[in-house]
Amino acid sequence: MKLLLVEDCKQIAEVIFDFFDDSTKYQLDYAATGPQGLALALDNSYDCIILDIMLPGMDGITVCQQLRAHENLTPIIMLTARDTKQDILTGLNIGADDYIVKPFDLVLLEARIHTVLRRTNRSEFQQSIELGKLKLDLTTHTLEREGQCIKLNPSCFKILKLLMQRHPNIATREEIANLLWPDDPPDHDVLRKHIYLLRNKIDKGFAQELLITIPKVGYKIDI
Repeated sequence: MKLLLVEDCKQIAEVIFDFFDDSTKYQLDYAATGPQGLALALDNSYDCIILDIMLPGMDGITVCQQLRAHENLTPIIMLTARDTKQDILTGLNIGADDYIVKPFDLVLLEARIHTVLRRTNRSEFQQSIELGKLKLDLTTHTLEREGQCIKLNPSCFKILKLLMQRHPNIATREEIANLLWPDDPPDHDVLRKHIYLLRNKIDKGFAQELLITIPKVGYKIDI
């Protein structure tokens, strides 16, 4: 599960990171300012965003508003030291999915994340991703395109899942390489072989090519 933490208090951020790093189920990205958090959220795919309200550069309310204005529907849990009714209503009314008041119990935060994901049918609770005529089954690792069932190997499945989650944006070569080989990414020739195999799987025999190469940048699904 990929999480984004946007929190300017280094001490709080470290405590949250230490808690989630103990589990192999989570991968965390971090931003210390509103603009940094907004950029990461728009450029990457996350299962949930943990967003502080009081942030330098751009407050959490504005970050949340900007994300929803860009049709980014990633679940957002807002953190704040303020617990007035108006603050809570403001956060929820501008598109946040939940709200936790500092100080909070980390076990409670984890439970809230899973509750939000269940409510929004995302992450491990999501069984498939549909995009145009593509339907990716997250449990069987099979792809259905125009009535045809296509079996994917683990690498092709991971790449296609990322591309479909990122649509209509681009997944960079570096991002895909880090997904497949987080400890020791190989050279680009190895990645190109995996892309070639995936392209044969999803495009061969069909009139429209869906897997598009963006020269010197990465790849995208064109629906």
